[in-house]
Amino acid sequence: QLQLVESGGGLVQAGGSLRLSCAASGFTLDTYAIGWFRQAPGKEREGVSCISTSGHIIKYADSVEDRFTISRDNAKNTVYLQMNSLKPEDTAVYYCAAPETGRCVLDSSGMDYWGKGTLVTVSS
Repeated sequence: QLQLVESGGGLVQAGGSLRLSCAASGFTLDTYAIGWFRQAPGKEREGVSCISTSGHIIKYADSVEDRFTISRDNAKNTVYLQMNSLKPEDTAVYYCAAPETGRCVLDSSGMDYWGKGTLVTVSS
């Protein structure tokens, strides 16, 4: 059974950094594009970043461009999201997800598999 597990969330002060990990089990991650999404309290889930199977196609939401970096290590079956210069508005539950289509998209409706999320809290 295909499973995604996020880790690396926590509490950090504004300006700090965190690295989230998305580990896969039950399947080989290099056959899937992976997206990171987040959902803040009272808000809709939004796309943050995605990476193609090869890593050659990468997309970011405007709100995180130049602060977040997505990468993948297929040998470790893991995708990472390095988050720098964190702001209080980055506070949210962060999810990784995979689409059956294999496309790198920031649209949550296009995802077929989801992790349970990891909470990131940025204090001011």
